[in-house]
Amino acid sequence: MPTYLSPGVYVEEVQSGSRPIEGVGTAVAAFVGLAAKGPFNEPRLITNWAQYTATFGEFIAGSYLAHATYAYFLNGGGSCYVVRIGSEGAEPTAKAEVPSAADADKAAFRVAALAAGSAGNDLSVEVAPASDGGDGAFRLVVKQGGREAETFDNVTTGKGKTNVATVVKAQSKLVTIEEVGALSAPAAGSLALAGGTKGVATRVTPDDYVGSAADRTGFSGLEAVDEVTMLAVPDLMAVYEQGIIDLEGVQAVQLAMIAHCELMGDRVAILDAPPGLNAQQVKEWRVDKAGYDSKYAALYWPGVKVFDPLSGAARFVPPSGHMAGIWARSDDQRGVHKAPANEVVRGAISLELQITKSEHDTLNPNGINVIRSFPGRGIRVWGARTLSSDPAWRYLNVRRLFNYVEESILEGTQWVVFEPNDVALWERVKRTANSFLLGVWRQGALFGATPQEAFYVKCDAETNPPDVIDRGQLVVEIGIAPVKPAEFVIFRIAQYSGGTALSE
Repeated sequence: MPTYLSPGVYVEEVQSGSRPIEGVGTAVAAFVGLAAKGPFNEPRLITNWAQYTATFGEFIAGSYLAHATYAYFLNGGGSCYVVRIGSEGAEPTAKAEVPSAADADKAAFRVAALAAGSAGNDLSVEVAPASDGGDGAFRLVVKQGGREAETFDNVTTGKGKTNVATVVKAQSKLVTIEEVGALSAPAAGSLALAGGTKGVATRVTPDDYVGSAADRTGFSGLEAVDEVTMLAVPDLMAVYEQGIIDLEGVQAVQLAMIAHCELMGDRVAILDAPPGLNAQQVKEWRVDKAGYDSKYAALYWPGVKVFDPLSGAARFVPPSGHMAGIWARSDDQRGVHKAPANEVVRGAISLELQITKSEHDTLNPNGINVIRSFPGRGIRVWGARTLSSDPAWRYLNVRRLFNYVEESILEGTQWVVFEPNDVALWERVKRTANSFLLGVWRQGALFGATPQEAFYVKCDAETNPPDVIDRGQLVVEIGIAPVKPAEFVIFRIAQYSGGTALSE
């Protein structure tokens, strides 16, 4: 209290009886994978697709990261963090082997594009007679887009200043000559360069995805980013398809994702099932091989077909990016308490597999959230379960609601730390928590006709006896009754004699 020494009027600012708790964000995704460019192992906040392409580049072969991020924004996602893993490495370049004139089964030399990636696929070379007709001389013409771009006349495969490898290396801006054994005279003809891909720059391992919290690498580095509420590693399936990581490696990464989310306690892992499986196989993989059991993870299947700007055709991609966007859209339109299911999957042309009702009956009890196509209703998410065997945490919206409530209270009550631990503080804390939970109940997130049925807050001498106070602790007990989704809607229809109205 201030000390007053002279007469006068004084104004003091005092704290009100309670402080409001503001709800935290519930839909901030984190995507980890391979990108065309951008910083490595540095989580970047991305708020739209244009910002992603400016930071991490366009779609690339061998990675689903760009597809997932695009689908996230398309389906209603607002902001996300992107972590690029791997390291810089040379991309495959387009090449062509020029056959020898003496033996068509052997190469005289190899022509390779200077530009890495798919740019070299637009090049071709032609071997033609030299203009002076010298012994062993020929003319090498390099074409780009079908048009002549460079010509190297009167070159040979012999030693000296007319050597084709020497001349091309010194003058060409498009190609270089690679020796295949000893250079020999080439056969006349035209060849197109091929094999250049703009894809994964370097081979990756499960450790690249998992990373280290201490070194701030992989998704483990996201421990320092408190805003994240969803974690997805979509291109894990891309490297699996290429044989870079086997199925055990996939499971190791997904187990690490689950462990990360359980450790943080404020986020949920969105897992993809391996591609190319039918309903029975995906069930066997889920139950017999993977065997995940966590209330902090959800699994979706099958893959969705989308348009691929890179190839100009449709392709199948893992659904985790679409699902993260749908979670965000559902949270924005209805609230985190609404199960993110029975929602249209935007951007999906078709599904990897159209499953039947009986197949779905075997998948849903095992926590496999199925994506289905319905005539006249489009492609929709038709599951909202976690991978937990505990019935109390069976539904995804329950887990995410608790994450929201816990994180909001945690951040909204930091002012309590080091306050005098007495009855006055207990009452202030109770008023603060009750006010926040009342708002949650009014949003329809808690079950009960009255606030008393929906939640309770207990902070008194019973929860804070002298020994607890002596340890410097303040214990507040909170109970909430979350709403559960109407997963099975049952209409019981009976036949009755007409003329007699049934009472309501």
